[in-house]
Amino acid sequence: MLLATPGCAYPRVIMPRMRTRFSPLYLLAIPVIALVVLVVYNIPFVHERLAWRVDNFITQVKYAINPPSEMIFVPQEQAQIEQIVQATLDSARASATPILEATLTATLPPTATNPGPSATPSPTSTPTLTPTPLPASVRLSGITHVYQKWNNCGPANLAMILSFWGWRGTQTDTADVLKPNDRDKNVMPYEMADFVNEHTDLRAVVRVAGELELLKQLLAAGFPVLIEKGFEGDGFDGWMGHYEVVNGFDDARGGFWVYDSYIGPSSDFIIPYDEILSNWQAFNYIYLVIYPPEREAEVSTILGPQWDETTNWQLAAQRASDEIYTFSGRQQYFAWFNRGSSLVKLFDYAGAAAAYDEAYAMLPSMPEDERPWRMMWYQTGPYFAYQYSERYYDVINLATITISAIDEPALEESFYWRAMANLALGATESAVDDLFTSLRWHPGFEPSVAKLQELGYAP
Repeated sequence: MLLATPGCAYPRVIMPRMRTRFSPLYLLAIPVIALVVLVVYNIPFVHERLAWRVDNFITQVKYAINPPSEMIFVPQEQAQIEQIVQATLDSARASATPILEATLTATLPPTATNPGPSATPSPTSTPTLTPTPLPASVRLSGITHVYQKWNNCGPANLAMILSFWGWRGTQTDTADVLKPNDRDKNVMPYEMADFVNEHTDLRAVVRVAGELELLKQLLAAGFPVLIEKGFEGDGFDGWMGHYEVVNGFDDARGGFWVYDSYIGPSSDFIIPYDEILSNWQAFNYIYLVIYPPEREAEVSTILGPQWDETTNWQLAAQRASDEIYTFSGRQQYFAWFNRGSSLVKLFDYAGAAAAYDEAYAMLPSMPEDERPWRMMWYQTGPYFAYQYSERYYDVINLATITISAIDEPALEESFYWRAMANLALGATESAVDDLFTSLRWHPGFEPSVAKLQELGYAP
């Protein structure tokens, strides 16, 4: 049939419509295609190249919807404790019972209003490194550089520093032990030291309060050093933690040579001393040294009094206290945090909780793009401090915020500590659920296994 088209000199042909049948085979093909895609995606070399891209996409979507920098933990129980105590004291004064006031005051933990350096235990001796003439530059060779696989910073750097000592394993070997679930977000320094001490013929020691001069002393003696530091770069959502292997220094150029599992070996650049020091502060200047057993005396001599762990933590606490009054902004936040972490190791849980309170109090006024919202991925000191100060709801709230502010809650420590707080409050069922969840993210995680066995469960 031909019809005249308005405004056009040519006719338009109208064809009858044809109905297309939808074959049920199309529906059957969808799950088959999905299965093929899933199988291909999980082929190791394909997964290795695509997993981080998929993860990054999912992360970006989630963080766009729910920005983690806006999820701020605010300690509540300390303020409540202070209010209750004050009300009790007021009541005691009104009833003329000064003895009660004295008793309550004596039993109170230090509050966040006065957690200053005076509470820091003093080292038993004044530590000083034996002056040793140092060369102007040192650069240790023999390290095999590897680029980290997806989410594998810790195992990759551990494999690199072990390669210096002739260890022939790979980052896959270290990861199999350190993080059986490859989605686990972090490996702690103590876990890497345990790997060295239990799975190699070498020895490892972890200390804090590291100094640039100490790094040089170790390098000059032939010991590369693994450090944990803060890291920020293009393509990342704010501050995060990162490991590096330091293998040399050059005073003329004012910096350290490093092997970086993300950036690469620093064959063409040096990281300035002040940059290393600034980023290192976020992790209490922590470092790991690996050595053959027969060379332990050399390492202990270089470390001096800091070979003793208690002295080391006392010095770290004092250093953090000094930095609280030296720094401002985010560096002051790290100083308060470091003080708390050091006091935890010295079993001063109330003092540590007060220091963490001060750190967290700084976050609301800190610019969002500077907030280190990933801090609890790497450190667990606040859980110890609040748990053993019997501030169980603060433990639960901090763990819940930490878990909620992550694209995938692969943090076994946060689930473990939330479980411990719930157990203290009598919520056994919730605690057991969290303990099993922690084992999902880190199969064999010893604290969770032990606690479940204690409760009568078979992990």
